Amino acid sequence: MIVQPRVRGFICITAHPTGCANNIKEQIKYVEDHDKINGAKNVLVIGCSTGYGLASRIVAAFGSGANTLGVAFEKPPTDKKTASPGWYNTAAFEQEAAKKGLYARTINGDAFSNDIKAQTIDAIKNEMPGNIDLVVYSLASPRRIDPNTGEIYNSCLKPIGQTFSNKTVDVHKGEVTNVSIEPANEDDIAQTVKVMGGEDWQLWMDALLDADVLAKGCKTVAYTYIGPEITFPVYHHGTIGRAKQHLEQTAQALDQQLQQAIGGNAYISVNKALVTQASAAIPVVPLYISLLYKVMKDKGNHEGCIEQIYRLFADRLYSDNMPVDDKNRIRIDDWEMQDDVQQAVIEKWLQVTTENLENISDIKGYRDDFYKLFGFNRDDVDYNQEVDIELQIPSIRED
Repeated sequence: MIVQPRVRGFICITAHPTGCANNIKEQIKYVEDHDKINGAKNVLVIGCSTGYGLASRIVAAFGSGANTLGVAFEKPPTDKKTASPGWYNTAAFEQEAAKKGLYARTINGDAFSNDIKAQTIDAIKNEMPGNIDLVVYSLASPRRIDPNTGEIYNSCLKPIGQTFSNKTVDVHKGEVTNVSIEPANEDDIAQTVKVMGGEDWQLWMDALLDADVLAKGCKTVAYTYIGPEITFPVYHHGTIGRAKQHLEQTAQALDQQLQQAIGGNAYISVNKALVTQASAAIPVVPLYISLLYKVMKDKGNHEGCIEQIYRLFADRLYSDNMPVDDKNRIRIDDWEMQDDVQQAVIEKWLQVTTENLENISDIKGYRDDFYKLFGFNRDDVDYNQEVDIELQIPSIRED
């Protein structure tokens, strides 16, 4: 099949297997071109198939030689439809890990469910060469089914307290407009916390502890974002921000729990704003990212997912003296939040219009990164050539 990008709203509904595989190889090369990390050797990544979770799996495997067990929820291919990009990412990752003789198993299913937690624990006990010494929690889902009650919760992107109005951009049309978002009600807030807060992370760690599959000194880390004041009303002070507050509270509780149980630790890593399937759907954020990319690329300190996570592992999680902020959070958004960077972004924000967007921002870089999420816009792939879309993930099997 010849596969071309088909965009519907904020999502591309096709994915290119060769492009996704080349994305993986490129990230692996970045890690292998840098110093080895004396890190974890048996790693569980919950939400392992795209973005920061995928980068975490790559850095663990190819930076530390770790055995990795991943959990994801991806759509397999059919004879007429491509798989989701995470499916092709995972297939490529497992193939490359096998070449290095590394254990790499992926469990495909709803990570919020008790069944997937049980399958994961069974795999750790019966297949992995040792207990888990790092758990990365990197789920990004708009919807969650409570595993005990069956109730369905849906998250939303809304401000709290009052209507929010500001600039935004249609990434594909290149149009800068104003957007207004009505405030959330209490149910919106509660549902978003249920989906994107720390409840499921706590359930995972409880299950792993109860099953005695965590190594002494095991660390766990979850990812969050804070960002600048420009995005505060719709993000940090909005419904997502409430969920992230709950995630941070969970980290504090888990840290005490793990210290007492196994001498372990729980951390929140505050990461940089990047193009992801989730961030593309948040009003205001794509315009901010486009301006931020321009500033940071001009300054020479721009990072993508793999660069961020390599730095997290090498300079934070597995360094001799890990710096944290006053809330015990790891900050790898430090370069984004430098005063000179933020001042330059604010200046551009005040100036940006549809007419000057291409010159004042890196909207092209944003678009390229968006399409690359799905395996497109790579110079090393001929998108007019037939490609086998029915690629399978080696480790996925019916249990």
